[in-house]
Amino acid sequence: MIKVSYGFVVLVAGFMLCAGFAGPAHAIPSKCEKCHKRMTPGIVKDFNSSRMSETLSCDTCHGDKHTGFKNADKAVLPTITTCKKCHPKQAKQYLDGKHSHGLQAVMLFSGFAHKQPRAFIAGQKGCNGCHNLGITDQNVRNSDLRKYYKYGMDCQNCHTRHKFSKKEAQSPEACNSCHTGFDHAQWEMWYHSKHGSAYMIDKKAHRGPTCQDCHMSNGNHRVMTAWGFLALRLPEKDRQWKGYRMTFLKALGVFDKNGKPTKRLEAFKAADMARLTEDEWEKERKKMVTTCRKCHSRSFAEENLKNGDKMIKAADKIFAQAIDIVAGLYRDGIIKETYNQATFPYPDLYNLYEVNTHIEELLYEMFMDYRMKTFQAAFHMMPDYTTWYGYAKLKETLVEMKEIDGQMRLNTGPGVKK
Repeated sequence: MIKVSYGFVVLVAGFMLCAGFAGPAHAIPSKCEKCHKRMTPGIVKDFNSSRMSETLSCDTCHGDKHTGFKNADKAVLPTITTCKKCHPKQAKQYLDGKHSHGLQAVMLFSGFAHKQPRAFIAGQKGCNGCHNLGITDQNVRNSDLRKYYKYGMDCQNCHTRHKFSKKEAQSPEACNSCHTGFDHAQWEMWYHSKHGSAYMIDKKAHRGPTCQDCHMSNGNHRVMTAWGFLALRLPEKDRQWKGYRMTFLKALGVFDKNGKPTKRLEAFKAADMARLTEDEWEKERKKMVTTCRKCHSRSFAEENLKNGDKMIKAADKIFAQAIDIVAGLYRDGIIKETYNQATFPYPDLYNLYEVNTHIEELLYEMFMDYRMKTFQAAFHMMPDYTTWYGYAKLKETLVEMKEIDGQMRLNTGPGVKK
């Protein structure tokens, strides 16, 4: 039997702790735990299992003014500035990326948002459930989101509070809760693609790329793409495509009926909803090619990305026709009510589903569902979504809209009782 000295055991244990073989050592017991083990035991458990608990205590982020149930409102709610004290590099990267503009993007849809129940927007039961990203210190005081629902905060969307796990945020499942469903089904597209299946079959081998591998290369928190959420860029060299694009921009209210910039363009810029210079777009495209080249040749990466570009153009051609159909009904007084005089005679796409006719509802579905899926799936390597959930639905809906347009004109023509 081999004898091992007590001193040797202590030495090995100490080495394992220093090397990170043991779980986090809760080095700073917090007086907050006395109550919170009863009130919010899950939070205490998460925090004590985190790396943060090794060096931080509750009051590091929440302040020391809250001492009991009666003054719970004095607990400070962290913002990204709180996180920036320890993570300045990651905070700077994040604030330079599109995720930090999440709240501004929703505020662009003000015509839509003000018609929704307060819980839907401020209570985070609708769009702002994900778009609370962007509650930075610059807008905390004036934000209705903070006023009515105080818990929103940037970093926690990926690093779930109170564990704030790096491992969790590096998992593609962390992206699932926001990047799914109707207008941004990136999770489903990636999961069912060859990239996703190669990863999911053997996660340890990590053969296929995850969301983070492509969009946060080398751990960079500046998430940005060449095309942006709406797949828009200005200027557009392709003259034919520029025509489709201007129709789209007029329906977004970014340009007026004469092609002149409107006040909404400034909000559009602030929310980073499009690439507005050729250099800006090229810079982001080159970054993606560099990322793709970790697995593929340059020619393969460039060809596939260019084919994605072409699918945007194909979708825009159909969508521009659909916009013109509804604009014609507005112009001819067949659809009586206009929702935004700044866009007239074009429909205001920012009203989304808050419209009064079926043909406008179809246009909204083309905008936020079918067009999105056409190009998003093209870049996420999922041809089934590009075809049957995107491009085919655009074409099908355009046919339906043409028939409805004809019927609406017949119903309001000469001799029709009004």
